[in-house]
Amino acid sequence: MNDEIHVFGFEKLKVWEEIRILIKGIYSVTKNFPKDEQFCLVNQIRRASISVSSNLAEGSSRTSSKDQAHFYQLSYSSLMEVLSQLVGSNDLEYVSASKYNESRKQIEKISFLLNGLRKSTFSKPSKHLSQPSQL
Repeated sequence: MNDEIHVFGFEKLKVWEEIRILIKGIYSVTKNFPKDEQFCLVNQIRRASISVSSNLAEGSSRTSSKDQAHFYQLSYSSLMEVLSQLVGSNDLEYVSASKYNESRKQIEKISFLLNGLRKSTFSKPSKHLSQPSQL
């Protein structure tokens, strides 16, 4: 019996690793938000950060370049939602300047990688892709 765990295509992507770092950072920073934001801003920014990862994973499983690009675009859109909520959190002084800047830099890195991944899908033939680009 083989005890090795299968690694799926999206798990091999550099951008997926960067998104995981962002998610951990978002969860960490939102632990210190006011309790009255627990079911509003905290819930929303956490869900948006998870959505970045989920749409990337779903896109990588699609067989057509058009479908892949669509989900990578959704992932990017969720990333911009995280950024917007982070800016609002900073405006409300829920986030320290250092955590804000750190998160912004991570978002910038992810946005660059996601855009590159999305663009790379258009340079591939529209057939079943076993593994997406290794960006």
